[in-house]
Amino acid sequence: MTITEASLTTGRSEAPGPGRRVAPAIGAWLPTWDLITTKNLEIRKRRGLIITVAVLIVAPVVLIYGLRLVFHAVDPHSFGLAGDPGVFSQLSNLMAEFGFIAAAALGAAAATTDLSDGMFRHLVITGRSRIALYLARIPAGLAVIVPLVALAFAMNCLVTSYQSPPPPTSVHMNGLTLPEHLDQAGLQTWLLQRPQQAATRGLPLGPVAVTATPAQIRSVIHRDIAGLYADYTGDEISGSNPADNEMAKIGLWLELEAGIGFLVGLGLGSLTGQRTTSTIALIALEIIVTPLLAGARIPYFINGQRLLPGVAMDQLRPAGLASPNTAGGPGQLLTGGHR
Repeated sequence: MTITEASLTTGRSEAPGPGRRVAPAIGAWLPTWDLITTKNLEIRKRRGLIITVAVLIVAPVVLIYGLRLVFHAVDPHSFGLAGDPGVFSQLSNLMAEFGFIAAAALGAAAATTDLSDGMFRHLVITGRSRIALYLARIPAGLAVIVPLVALAFAMNCLVTSYQSPPPPTSVHMNGLTLPEHLDQAGLQTWLLQRPQQAATRGLPLGPVAVTATPAQIRSVIHRDIAGLYADYTGDEISGSNPADNEMAKIGLWLELEAGIGFLVGLGLGSLTGQRTTSTIALIALEIIVTPLLAGARIPYFINGQRLLPGVAMDQLRPAGLASPNTAGGPGQLLTGGHR
């Protein structure tokens, strides 16, 4: 009796029975679930990096709101409620900056883990697709950064929703008390009906505000109504809590900001093969280069300036993050503000 052993190199295989999965080809360009979980474990094993990323994203929210809650509990007359709308906007913008930097550092580390550990050549020798090895790092890294951003923003929303002062019934702009929810035409009409009051408090007339004629004041109102309305909407937003749908938009924008930061760090780290160099370059890009290029008009290079991640993301910034402090900040010249 002769027993024939099945060849290990043939392409034929037994049909999978009930409950059995068909193993994908090892050279497929799409990453498998096992490969993604392995990459995620490699990232999480870098304890120092994970702690640094968590501190950059979550610690500012915990520290600032913790101190405000303690101060209000100790002396409620001197310190207001912790959930001030202005604090919500400032913390959200801070989370965007720190989230981008932390995600970029995580992406650079995910791109160079195999190279620094000397495992990349062994993975390629097994026949796995290099595209699959690269793509597996994206969900593996996002599985780390996305929950941290969601946790920090959820704490921001909870404190703002349950520890905020009563919403204001009017808008205060440059010493003027204005009604809420005015459009640009309504604001212009309100100012034209009160020219002297607007001139002495709200309009940029300078020292001639007291001696200006009503015709001069109306001319300034017609000329500067767009800028005045921008200041009005910024003061209105900063003085009231964002609505639930606006909070959802801000949270999704923060996740997108962190996700793009991770992809930029992953791409640059894969290109250079150096984690430290890539991280330092992206930090300099976000903190130094982006504000300089966003606040300057370079002829014939405006579209090139908009290729910067910080300037591009500023065009998608939700209106709930607009405030007098950010409306004229980096990106306003090239993107038309945060409205």
